[in-house]
Amino acid sequence: MKKIELFRNEFGWLSNFWKVEIWYGGKRWSSVEHLFQACKTLDYEEREKMRLMGSPGDVKRYARKLALRPDWEKIKLDVMRECIRRKFLNPELRVKLLNLKGYELVEGNNWGDKYWGVCNGVGENWLGKILMSERDKI
Repeated sequence: MKKIELFRNEFGWLSNFWKVEIWYGGKRWSSVEHLFQACKTLDYEEREKMRLMGSPGDVKRYARKLALRPDWEKIKLDVMRECIRRKFLNPELRVKLLNLKGYELVEGNNWGDKYWGVCNGVGENWLGKILMSERDKI
């Protein structure tokens, strides 16, 4: 099977940092990262602050300082699945994802994320698995 191992450059649109309009809770979100990080808290004001932040990186850094909602470890995979599902309601991205049929998608990274991705050949690659699952559902 062919493999895409980096969600950068021509495959940057696979990244959660990719700017794309996502609707959730009747509001517009700027990226999967914005929405996913905001879901880590039940505090409405904190969620809204993250929704309005400029860059996905800023949101990710900000969310590290927040206390996680008590059920986060139980729900985080389902939250990511829903965020990805909503991202690929975008017709252009949907077609691009379908065009990767037959490719294994691996969120390779050099920052040590072995849960959502793979670092130095080691990792669970949950983001890649969720993307491939969404592709199969489409």
